[in-house]
Amino acid sequence: MPSRALTEYRYEKLTWPEINDAIEEGQVCIVPCGAVEQHGPHLPLDVDLVCPGGIARGAGLEIPSKVKVLPIVAYGYTGHVMDFPGTINNDFEHFMHHVLDITKSLAYHGFKKIILLNGHGSNMPNLDLVARRTNLETDAECLVAAWWNLLTVDKEFLPSWRESKFPGGCAHACELETSLYMYLDGDNVRKDLIKNGLISFNADESPFQWVDLFGAGPATVVSWTSSYSETGVLGEAELATAEKGRRAYEEAVKQLVRFATWFKDRPKDVRRDHHRTPPTMPIPWGQRPVKQ
Repeated sequence: MPSRALTEYRYEKLTWPEINDAIEEGQVCIVPCGAVEQHGPHLPLDVDLVCPGGIARGAGLEIPSKVKVLPIVAYGYTGHVMDFPGTINNDFEHFMHHVLDITKSLAYHGFKKIILLNGHGSNMPNLDLVARRTNLETDAECLVAAWWNLLTVDKEFLPSWRESKFPGGCAHACELETSLYMYLDGDNVRKDLIKNGLISFNADESPFQWVDLFGAGPATVVSWTSSYSETGVLGEAELATAEKGRRAYEEAVKQLVRFATWFKDRPKDVRRDHHRTPPTMPIPWGQRPVKQ
C-alpha cells in the first residue's frame, strides 16, 4: 500500500513516518501566507486567506505526490490599514521571525524546496527577506510568489481577462480579488454593496506615484490606506464576476503546479567561496559554512 505521503497534500494530516516519506520523495512545501484585513464593504476580512489558501489547495489536489501544503500563516503586516475596523496587524519583525521559524523547521527536517505563496501585498518585502534568509542560513531553497503574479506567466492571459483600467483597476478588493472570492466563497460576498473605489493619488496621473497589483510607480508614497481611499476598495470591483474568478483560479493553479513541478527537480545553486585565505570565523548572522 503506497504511503499517504503520495496521496495526501495536507502537511498537517501526515504522521511523522509519512513526513519522512515525503522528505525522501523530495517534495516541495507550499506555505500560504495571508492577512486578516479589511476589503471594503463587500468582502470579508479573510480575502487574503481564502485566495492563496484556495490556490495552494488546488495545486495540492493535482500533484499531492510532489507538494505538501502547510496550514496558512493567517496574520500579516497590515499596520497601515488599522483605520479600518477588523484589521489585525502582526508586527513586521514578529511576522518575519514567525515565517522564518517555519522555513527553518522544514529545512531542519529535510525539506529543501519551499514556496511562500503570498496573498497580501504588504507581506511581499517581508517575505522576500524571509526567503533570502532561509537561503543563506539553511541548506534549503526558498522563494516567495504572490498568487496574482502567477497570472502573468502566460502573457496572453491577463489581456484576455482584465477589463479594468491600468493602473488602479486591480489593486485591492478590486476586479481580481472580488472575482476570485466570488468563485471560491461567493455566498459571503455582499453583492449589493459592491462599488468601485478610487485610489486618490492615482487620479493625479503622476508618472511617479501610482499603484496596481501588476505594477507600481517608481517613487510611490505608501502611507495610511485611509489617506487615499474612502472605502478601502482600490479598483473596479463592479467589473468582477464569478466566471472571471474561475478563470483566474484555474490559471493560478495551473501555473503553480507547473512551477512546483519544475522547482522540485531543479538542481540547487552551488555556492563558491572566493577567499584566498579561508575566513577564520563564522559569518555573524548564522550562515552555514561553505563546504571546502
